[in-house]
Amino acid sequence: MSKTAIITGGTRGIGLGIARALIGEGYNLVLCGVRDASAVSDLLGELRSDNAQVLYVQADVSVPADRQRLIDSTRTRFGSLNVLVNNAGVAPKVRADLLEASEESYDWVMDVNLKGPYFLTQLAANWMVEQKQADASADCCIVNISSISAVMASPHRGEYCISKAGMSMSTMLWAARLGEYGIPVYEVRPGVTDTDMTSGVKDKYDRLITNGLCVQPRWGLPEDTGKVVAMMARGDIGYSTGQVINVEGGMLLQRL
Repeated sequence: MSKTAIITGGTRGIGLGIARALIGEGYNLVLCGVRDASAVSDLLGELRSDNAQVLYVQADVSVPADRQRLIDSTRTRFGSLNVLVNNAGVAPKVRADLLEASEESYDWVMDVNLKGPYFLTQLAANWMVEQKQADASADCCIVNISSISAVMASPHRGEYCISKAGMSMSTMLWAARLGEYGIPVYEVRPGVTDTDMTSGVKDKYDRLITNGLCVQPRWGLPEDTGKVVAMMARGDIGYSTGQVINVEGGMLLQRL
């Protein structure tokens, strides 16, 4: 029986890298994003040409009704859910110093990056528990895509850092809660990754990488994260729930 994965923010950047990796593992995909379906129709056609069923749901994870519709659409189309990848995220619209950052920006980033995934996970987890109770052999897992910003302070985007640190605690909480059902929960922390989110700071990070920011002197690619998520989805580290894998080229290594 085919397996199904939901990937939020799955039509661009890291989410798309994850989508391509899970297609390679034979998954049917449910991708969500805020863009109209017409804006991603060519991409969906390309993904479907790889013999995968792909459903796109226009949904904003910060909106309760959209989260419910995403789950309901998955249930209607595929009838089961094996993997939830909480990937959708936003950066502050303005990189403002902590002394000047707005409450509006804080609320928006936290709603999309933390509150939305928390309650989407609640919906998905309850459904996964149902499946495990009906069939103990059902394969289910949850993967949270956070960031090295969960542990590295950037005072000009504090709301982003706090949201990712919160995602790390959310990973531990859900791992602890779902362990009894055999549903592992993982976290992936990408580093400086070549996506549209980082396009505006490319020159800055080109210089930093050239000057030794990372042990492996290159940008991260969406497929780097995709390969790690595929490993998790396959169950290769099934006895490691709650664990974090950094995908950052050694950027977090302490060096002298």
